[in-house]
Amino acid sequence: MDSINSSILTWILLAPLVGAVLVALVPDRAKLPNWIALLTALATFGLTLHLPAHFDLGHGGFQFSINLQWIENPAIFYHVGVDGLSLWLVVLTGLLAPVGVIASWSAIKERRKIFFVLFLLQQTAMFGVFVSLDMMLYYAFWELSLVPMAILIAMYGRKDGPKVALKFFLFTFISSAPLLVAILWLYSKTNSFDFTVLQNDIIVGLVPAEPLCWVSVAFLFAFAVKVPVFPLHGWLADTFSEAPVALAMVVAGKLGLYSMLRFHVGLFPFQARAAAPYLIALAVIGILYGACLALVQQDFWRLLAFAALSHLSLITLGIYGFTYAGSAGAVYQILNHGVVDGALFVLLGALETRYSTSEIAAYGGVAGKLPRAATLFVIASLAMIGLPMLNSFVGEFLILASTFNGVSRSWAVAAALGVILSAAYMLWLVQRVFYGPESELTRSKPAADLHFRELAVLWPLALLMLVMGLAPSYWMPFIEAAVHPQNRHEVRYLDFVVTPNTAPGGGQR
Repeated sequence: MDSINSSILTWILLAPLVGAVLVALVPDRAKLPNWIALLTALATFGLTLHLPAHFDLGHGGFQFSINLQWIENPAIFYHVGVDGLSLWLVVLTGLLAPVGVIASWSAIKERRKIFFVLFLLQQTAMFGVFVSLDMMLYYAFWELSLVPMAILIAMYGRKDGPKVALKFFLFTFISSAPLLVAILWLYSKTNSFDFTVLQNDIIVGLVPAEPLCWVSVAFLFAFAVKVPVFPLHGWLADTFSEAPVALAMVVAGKLGLYSMLRFHVGLFPFQARAAAPYLIALAVIGILYGACLALVQQDFWRLLAFAALSHLSLITLGIYGFTYAGSAGAVYQILNHGVVDGALFVLLGALETRYSTSEIAAYGGVAGKLPRAATLFVIASLAMIGLPMLNSFVGEFLILASTFNGVSRSWAVAAALGVILSAAYMLWLVQRVFYGPESELTRSKPAADLHFRELAVLWPLALLMLVMGLAPSYWMPFIEAAVHPQNRHEVRYLDFVVTPNTAPGGGQR
């Protein structure tokens, strides 16, 4: 078991690459690429389940670690590991991979080999972001995650794929340039790219304090674009409208939010605390702005994009409220957002495949034709708006309650209004698409209800929404192990904003 634990992260990184090579080698006929991609995704997901099954909650720190020298000068290491913050995000990425393959099964009819090769390469890049503990290794995976996404949007976009792909790439690539400069500057002061070394050196004051402000801004800017944080969301709606379903469900949120927690708050706790009032304000504006724009959309992909902006802004509020409950709720809400959005993307993709449009006004009375799709869509919509007993309620409650009690009652009330608006636009979407008078499109174009492959991923996701709502205690201990410092000798990011010790430079922590 020790040998498996010491290599499991490498196997998780390599499995999608091996699958991509196999897809590239087989002929593109009889859906053979689809089957290889699906089997690869399922095998990778199985490997990720090893992590929570063998994670030692009493151990603390990073586990399943590997730290091998890659390049001697500069000193770049293959250093990977997970803790309670990254563990479930690795599992979530593994879970969404087979969901993405199933969602693409009938939607991708041409150049399937290229699609699934790039899709699996994207999986490796996402896993790498979550497990990397060497900043240059992290940056390599961070940039690699942009390339398959941009190519796939350009090749498989619905209307303006190349234009939207260029827009997405420029937004995310240009914002990453200052991040690279900041990483190199940190190396020049510490002679290390290792996250734990950098974290310790910064906290104890071995790195000049004044330039750290600009370094932290460079980190934050790259991550805020990737989330996206209002007003850096200019790429989001177009990307949701054009990206293939399998890519749209992973394009927003997880990588940026994780990076904020791990590398912005984790490396620069004092600078992050100073920026918190501004980020809280932008988060609340994003919650209301996204919800209001979602209410007036006539295309369900654009509605989902602005809904995502609103919900991701709520998670940002939880992160920068700097409370234990809010941070735990934010991490849990990242997981909830991935599960619920995965289900909604599969369902909306199924509707678009069957009726060849994403215009909301064209639909009506679909529940009479597709009752299974309607049932699952209602469940996912109720989970998204935070109905008690479903998963999003837990994360939203923790974030809003901690904001109300520990940050600002006014901001909490404003954020709660955004949550109420989410119920308005999601229930309106359900009523307009599935119920009410039957539209001409629904009447004139017979369509089959969800088939076995779609149900095989949607019902487990629906069940997971219920289990995560009723039994969050299974996930929370892992998350709390990361956001609550268990051992005082360990450097944990929230420790520096709640303990009354003196910070470097004479300020209070």
